[in-house]
Parts: sequence; C-alpha cells; structure tokens
Amino acid sequence: MQDNQAKPSRIPRASARAVALPRAWGAGIDWSLFDGRSWLSRAIAREIEQRRLFPWIAVYFGIGILLFFQADGPPALWAPLGAFAISCFAAFILRGRILALSMTIALAAIFAGFAAGTIRTRSVSAPVLNRIVIAPLAGFIEAVEDREEGQRLLLRVSEMKGVAEAERPRLVRVTIRKGTVLNAGQFVSGTARLLPPPEAAWPGGYDFARDAYYKGIGAVGSMVGQVRVLDSPAKPEWTLLLAAQVDEARNALTHRIASSIGGAAGGVGAALVTGKRGLIPEPANEVLRGAGIYHIVSISGLHMVLAAGTFFWLVRALLALAPAAALLWPVKKISAVAAMIGATIYCIFSGSDVATERSLVMTLVMFGAMLVDRPALSIRNLSIAALIVLAREPEALLGPSFQMSFGAVAAMMALVPMMQSRRETGPATLLERALRWGFQAVLGLLITTLVASLATAPFSAYHFQSLNPYGLIGNALALPLVSLVVMPSAVLGVLAYPFGLDRPVWQLMGAAVSQVLEVSAWVGGFNGSTLVVPALSIGALALLSLALLVVTIPVSALRWLAILPTGAGLAMAAMPARYDLFVDRDGAGAAIRSAGGKLTLVGRPSDFVVEQWLRADGDGRSVDDAGLRQDSRCDNAGCVVIAEQGRRIAFVQNVAAFEEDCRRASVIISRLEAPPTCSVDLLLDGNALKERGATTLRFGPKDVEILSVREGREVRPWSTPNPSQSVASRAQEKPRRARPVPEQDLPDEDLSTGEPD
Repeated sequence: MQDNQAKPSRIPRASARAVALPRAWGAGIDWSLFDGRSWLSRAIAREIEQRRLFPWIAVYFGIGILLFFQADGPPALWAPLGAFAISCFAAFILRGRILALSMTIALAAIFAGFAAGTIRTRSVSAPVLNRIVIAPLAGFIEAVEDREEGQRLLLRVSEMKGVAEAERPRLVRVTIRKGTVLNAGQFVSGTARLLPPPEAAWPGGYDFARDAYYKGIGAVGSMVGQVRVLDSPAKPEWTLLLAAQVDEARNALTHRIASSIGGAAGGVGAALVTGKRGLIPEPANEVLRGAGIYHIVSISGLHMVLAAGTFFWLVRALLALAPAAALLWPVKKISAVAAMIGATIYCIFSGSDVATERSLVMTLVMFGAMLVDRPALSIRNLSIAALIVLAREPEALLGPSFQMSFGAVAAMMALVPMMQSRRETGPATLLERALRWGFQAVLGLLITTLVASLATAPFSAYHFQSLNPYGLIGNALALPLVSLVVMPSAVLGVLAYPFGLDRPVWQLMGAAVSQVLEVSAWVGGFNGSTLVVPALSIGALALLSLALLVVTIPVSALRWLAILPTGAGLAMAAMPARYDLFVDRDGAGAAIRSAGGKLTLVGRPSDFVVEQWLRADGDGRSVDDAGLRQDSRCDNAGCVVIAEQGRRIAFVQNVAAFEEDCRRASVIISRLEAPPTCSVDLLLDGNALKERGATTLRFGPKDVEILSVREGREVRPWSTPNPSQSVASRAQEKPRRARPVPEQDLPDEDLSTGEPD
C-alpha cells in the first residue's frame, strides 16, 4: 500500500532561522553572512578573480628555503629537484581542478625553494678556517674601507704558509692599523692573525659565520707588523680588476664628499652616496639609531627609489620641453628605461651589497611593469621581486634586511590606500590647493611611516631586541629632507663630479644632512627613545609574520583572519621565556641569572658577546656596568653564583677547583676539560662546548632546557669544523693538563648586523 502522504519540503537553514524569529527581527538580516562555508567560498572567489593567489607562490618558496636551513645534513640535490618535477607534472594533470592545482603549485614552490638553497650553498662552497692561525700570507686587495682607526681589507688569498691549499680560505677580511694606506687592486704580503668567522653568541642570535660563508669569507682577523706592497706574480682575474677599480672610484668619491662637507655630516653624506660607512663617527651612529632613522645610511629601498625617481622625473621633464618628443614619443617608457639604467649604475657604484641588490631588483620590476603597461606598485610585482631575490640569494630570507624591507613595502602597498581618505572636493583657490597638498603630503608621510614601523617592529624586536617608539617623529622630520634635498643633490653631485663642479652640490647636501643629525639628536634625547626588549621567540615571530602576510596579500575579508595569529603572537611576545644561563662558544665566560633575577657575568667574554646576551634578555645595562659582577663570588680558581631555587653554578678557571665544585655545584662551566670522575648534574666543559658551541639553559621546576648553536647542526658548511674527537671517545682518555683562560680571541672588526636596510 502506497503512502500518498506528501513529504514536507526541506526548509533552508537561513529561512528557518528567519521564520523562527519575530518579524521585527527576522526581516532585513542577511543570514548568509553567518554561513562560514558560503563566506569562505565568496572570499576565495574574489581572491581568484583579483589574481591574489600568485603572491603566495613566493611565500611557499620561502617556506622551502626555511626547510632547507632546518636540515640536519647536507641534502641531496636530486631529491628536491625530483619532487619539484613531480609536482609540476601533477599540476599539469590537475589543471582543471582549482583546489588540486593550487596545492600542487604550492608543493612545487616549496621544493623549488629547497632546491634553491641547496644549489646556492654548493655554488659558494669554499674552505673555512678551523683554528686560530698566525701565518704569512699574500694576496690581492679586492676592497678597502677606510675607518677612523685604520683600514679594513677584503683580501683574495694567493698564498698562506702553514695551511694546505685545500684548507686555505678564498677570501679573508683583515684590519690594519692607522698609518698604512693601501688601495684596492694591490698585491700585498704580511703576517696575519686569523681565526674562523665567529658563530652566533647564543642560539637564535646573529650568525656572522653563516653570513661570511655566503660572502665567500673564510677567516677574519688583523695584520701583524708591516704590510708590504709587491709586484703581482700573475695577472689578476678581470673580475678582481673590475671590483678593484669600482672600489677605488668609490673611495675617491667618499673622500671627496667627506672633505667637501666636513665633520660627522661628511661621513653620513658620503655613506648615503657610496655606501662606505667607515667615516661615520660612532656618536653619529648612536644619534641616528636613537631617533629610529639609521636606515637612511644603508643604501637600500629608500635610496634606490629616490635615485631612480630622480632619474625618471629628470628625463621626463627634459623630454617634455620638446613638444614633438612629448607628443610623438613614449616619454614615460623612455624615462622608465633611463631610471632602470641609472638605478643599475647606482647599485654597482655603491658596492652592490646584498641589500642594494635586493632594492635594485624590486626597482627594476616596478619600472619594468611600466614598460608593459602594468601597475608599477602592486603586491604581484613585489612577489616577483621576492622570488628573484630569493632564487639568487636564499640566505637573505634569514636576515633582517629582507624581512624588514619587503614587510614594510607590502604593508604600505596594502594598507596605506585603505587609510588615506579620498574625499571629493570642489573648486579651490591656489592657496587652498597648496594647503591641501601640504596637508596630504604630511598625512601620507605619517601614515606610511606608522604602517612601516608597525610592520617591521616584530623583526626589529627579534633581530636587534630594540624598539624606537619615537621613530615616527624622527622619520617624519628627517625623511622630507632626505627625499627633497639629500638624494636629488646626490644624483646631481655624481653627475657634476667628472666635471669638478660638484663641491657646491655636496655642501648643499651637507647642510641638509646636518639638519637631519640635529633632528636625530633632538628626538634621540627623549626619555625612552630606545627600548631594549627581550628577543622574540621563533614561535612569536612566525605568528606575527603570518599575520603580516594574511593582512597584506588578500583583498577580500580573509584579511580579518590576521587577528588570530596577531593575538597569539602578541601574547607570546608579552610573556618571553628568558634564558637563565648563557655560555660562550668556547667557555671564556658566562652570564647567569642570579637569585635577584638579573644576569651576572663571570669569566672574560668579549664585549660584543656580553652585549648580545644582555639585549637577548631585554637588559638595558651597558657592558661596563659594575653591577654585572656584583652577585658572583670569584677567586683565582673561578667563580660561583647562587641562582634561583638555590642552584649553585660554578665557573671553573683552574683544574684544582674541579674537586670541590664537582661535589657541591649543580652546573659547572669551564673551557678546561673536566676529570672523568666529576659527577655533576650538568657539565659544560671544553669538550662539550667544542661540540655544542654557544649554549643557553632555561631551568624549569623539574627539568632543564638546553639549546646550543651547533646542536644537530655540526654538518652545516659554515660551522667551524671540529678537528677533535667525539665526546664519547674522549671520555675514556686521561685528562690533559689544563691551561689558564686567555683573553677571548675576536677579530678586530664590527661583527654586528647594523640596522635594517
């Protein structure tokens, strides 16, 4: 028997909600907004329509690079290349299904980034010194940087006595004392004291050894005694001759600008044009850092855009003077080509540093978009520039320059148009138009500075452990002078330099630079102009970086999802997990959190290392603060610090102290070799530190968290090779005679990263 009763029709959920509510509440509500699947579908559809999936390729390419640098061993090249080929083939097969296509392209980008890191690391492979060496050497000077205390040379080594050719570094960076004047391209010889490029002072800190490896520098140090200039035994390579000639021209122009302007303004003005910062006095550096505008002395995106823009508008204005050219020729494209050529020459002449090359790539992409009638400023073009830069130099992703420059530009491209008002205005007088233009210019400068500062703050806190809360004021007052006077004067001065008519131009630029320094000194004098903050954790940095990507790349309401990683990242940043113990890479010293809650210094680590420890802890004390050692009890045999929870931490400098400290201490630190009979909860002696490098400890209620620079990374090519045996095999050996702790060996040079580019 059939059931003729009609089945009730299914009522959509949104309609059911509307019916269930009173008419006053049910009417006028679009309940589809509360349907997550529908909202997500519409948002993704808009992203596809606006072609906003492409920029994510650069993001996944960067993820592949990060995975490469996390590898514990030298990866095989065939693995990422094979996976990339398979992913590309799968993308071609699945090209009709948007979700599958997107996933396969993302995988292909990840494997391509991994392969780029592998190829780059193999291409720059060169020997790295694995011990301290004092030996005669000879080679060609590739670059010279004049400094107040002398010169710093980049030397291409031809001979090094006592070091096998297979172990001889290709490039070394050495300093010579004031009084000796050398020039690029000369062949010199002398005795040098060299050591391996120092690794990070703490896990997560600035790794000079990695940066030096990718620059081809295998050792750093200083020349001892007289340096002799000799006749070249062989004709140098053309690349060396070209680099030497460019460097000589840069040095000549640097001294010309510095002598024309004079004082600190002369050193800053020269750095703005040639990229040579050695003549800037340290007080001027501190003034610029305190005002948050030190980035102006590092030739990067700002300088490249201003220089290229000057070329662009100069050529366009000259062509506009000829009516026939203005009407018949593509003036804008011709000006774009001139700007691209000028920017390239500027990059080469300023030294072609990594940050400058990245800025050049970004500038060329922007002006190249003009040539094909595309918008110059777009997230798509920025992602293309990022792909080119990362494909050439994958290691740049780990540095503050890439992160801060691309993060700031992306934020300004995405957020500044949203924050600027676009009100329709009627006819106005000339004065009203001038006032309106001035107001909009000031407002635009403040908005762009604010957006850039917020976008780069997480990277500044992670890499430099400092924030400049008054940087908005400093940039707002200084950047107009840099944009309207300094950089146009720099372009005009370089053009007038071959004719010998450049001195008045440099003096004009120097007057503007002096005003910048005065503004910086005023802003830097504010109370709290520089805040030292604890180093962000990797997790906090990753979350805040994800938030920046989500808020800048999408054009749909997906941007609101950035609230989640932003909140989580800020919560982690607000509760930093500080380390309780920092140990130097070779045991020369340590910083221990005493029962009072502050770090206490023991031993004799270098000032640079101590400064890195203090900044990582968010401690604003200087390295010569007497309070750094007040909580330690020291004698000739070593030091003892009572840490939190009553832990006794011993720093041993004499082998005789092991007997007592092995019985009473919870942790022992020493660059000596502890006897096999030493029974202690945690031992970080010379043997362990050779394996680990710089080490940090965080004490918990029941356990101890240990992090080391080399832990799991002994195979990284920039790590100093360890010629000694493993800890396991040495444990059975008899302890050798210990020696007193000498002063820490560090190169006579600035190992800091400087400021973001």
